[in-house]
Amino acid sequence: QVQLVESGGGLVQPGGSLRLSCVVSGISINAMNWYRQAPGKQRELVARITSGGTTNYADSVKGRFTISRDNDKNTGNLQMNSLKPEDTAVYYCNPQSYDGDVTWDYWGQGTQVTVSS
Repeated sequence: QVQLVESGGGLVQPGGSLRLSCVVSGISINAMNWYRQAPGKQRELVARITSGGTTNYADSVKGRFTISRDNDKNTGNLQMNSLKPEDTAVYYCNPQSYDGDVTWDYWGQGTQVTVSS
């Protein structure tokens, strides 16, 4: 049985920091993505880390967010610094597991991040 537990969201002032975590059990993570969805907007990819450690970021978060993974703990993290009001959204982890040519997508329950003074 696959379980994903997200944590770390909350309310923070502009310029502040938060660290999101996604603990995964039941599968081995190949790639880990973090998405976010703001009210009235489409879900967007924020950051991605591959099994080899290659990272990619949305232009809007480059230099402020850092994605990482702990393979021993089967956990993905998203460190968010210099937060802005426009970062306010529900953040979702999306671990991926590869089975030959098939990619299995799993989704966390989402965690609210609110950046406001």
